[in-house]
Amino acid sequence: MAEQEKKIRAIALVAHDNMKDEMLAWAKHNRDLLAEFELYATGTTGGLLEKALELPIHRMQSGPLGGDQQIGARIASGEIDMLVFFWDPLSPQPHDPDVKAVQRMAVVWNIPLASNRSTADFLITSPLLRDGYRQIRPDFESYESRRQLPSVEKDE
Repeated sequence: MAEQEKKIRAIALVAHDNMKDEMLAWAKHNRDLLAEFELYATGTTGGLLEKALELPIHRMQSGPLGGDQQIGARIASGEIDMLVFFWDPLSPQPHDPDVKAVQRMAVVWNIPLASNRSTADFLITSPLLRDGYRQIRPDFESYESRRQLPSVEKDE
């Protein structure tokens, strides 16, 4: 694992339908702090946040239409540095594998992940958010080398 001094630049905001009001309340309360960052969000959540906060938001597709996967891809590529995902633990989600996948990407790439308002409050007010921190970015070289299949020579 490689350590690097890292400053959070981009935050993704995602909320399930029953959690959108909670996300909006949290984001409005933290509007001035959020304004310091590049913001990403899935479809409907992004539209609601853009209107409520009057801030530019990079809007992905709706979660069930691939938005969660788009956020996950941006986490893996290093474009998104923190994920605030208010998911609904009491309602089944038809795209549950996608929900788990985006959360998995946050864990795999070792970025801060908040799944409820309390954790989001701790993250958004942390001095590490603005002042930089020693992020340990995973080095997957050994994993990649294990996955490489031996070459197969063809008989001619």
